[in-house]
Amino acid sequence: MGEAVAETVGERFRELYGADAEGVWAAPGRVNLIGEHTDYNDGFVMPFALPHQAVAAVSRRDDGILRLHSADVAAGPVELRVADLAPGSDTSWTAYPSGVVWALREAGHELTGADVHLASTVPSGAGLSSSAALEVVVALALNDLYSLGLRGWQLARLCQRAENVYVGAPVGIMDQTASACCEAGHALFLDTRDLSQRQIPLDLAAEGMRLLVVDTRVKHSHSEGEYGKRRAGCEKGAALLGVDALRDVPYAGLDAALERLGDEEEVRRLVRHVVTEDERVERVVSLLESGDTRAIGPVLVEGHASLRDDFRISCPELDLVVDTALDSGALGARMTGGGFGGSAIVLVEAGDVDAVTKAVEDAFAAAGLKTPRVFGAVPSAGARRLV
Repeated sequence: MGEAVAETVGERFRELYGADAEGVWAAPGRVNLIGEHTDYNDGFVMPFALPHQAVAAVSRRDDGILRLHSADVAAGPVELRVADLAPGSDTSWTAYPSGVVWALREAGHELTGADVHLASTVPSGAGLSSSAALEVVVALALNDLYSLGLRGWQLARLCQRAENVYVGAPVGIMDQTASACCEAGHALFLDTRDLSQRQIPLDLAAEGMRLLVVDTRVKHSHSEGEYGKRRAGCEKGAALLGVDALRDVPYAGLDAALERLGDEEEVRRLVRHVVTEDERVERVVSLLESGDTRAIGPVLVEGHASLRDDFRISCPELDLVVDTALDSGALGARMTGGGFGGSAIVLVEAGDVDAVTKAVEDAFAAAGLKTPRVFGAVPSAGARRLV
């Protein structure tokens, strides 16, 4: 499949720019198995890469011009000058790839321009990191073409900086690291403080299970502002507790920490979610490594309850997926991603896929909602060069 995609993207590059690309690269979207809103609290996360990916055909330029084109945008290439790139200067989709060029140059890497053509199969707005995939694929291509010698985790850091500073989105490090560093057949156990990584084998099919992603196809408009509020609330909690980040509040000491927060009810809820979510990640790692894979189902359900009740970022559509799936025999389910819409994940026995899928679709129809998009999630390869 990779060769066919590379050929198609390469042909379009040739049509647009009148010459062959120097190479074609791919970077995947991700789904997060467990560990939500812990990454900007220096905590633990456990994503894996999806087969859906952003693909980029890229060539260098030596005249300071950056030309960007997307197969998903009905317009010709956008032309920018690399010397003019600055935070806030670009508010369209091109901010993601141009932000990467800005971040690389800010870090001291001499880039003299590029021609880029992008195509992506990562669903936009589904909470599956379509933006991180765009950033990482461009960063990897430029890293290779300009012989920068940067490793995956370093590219992820630069892509996060591009999104934080250039695009202006206060995201953590998980999405970019997952896209850059995941391995096929594994989930990535990532410590977001020191970026240490462990690849945890995850072959659900071999054990007679499947993990479904249910894209609700809704995104509530207040999500971005609410994300920023949650992050600020977590930082307030850390400051009140006198720690660098909520990661430093031990699970065994959670009750005492909550007591110290007194009547700061909202902060108490945020702290409780982050501390218990870090513990859930460690529990899932332990269960997977001990071969007790089915036992992660109830942990996923715990995680959803915490995101719904403490972090308060679920929504009726996500709750409908989770409740319906569990009522239909799923082993576990939870919302995944930033919240207020997007996707949920559902762990099912292989023989129950059709029944659970139909139950969720029927529930959405009965509620007058658009039919959700349901697909199987298979842990796939991280960013790589295709051609």
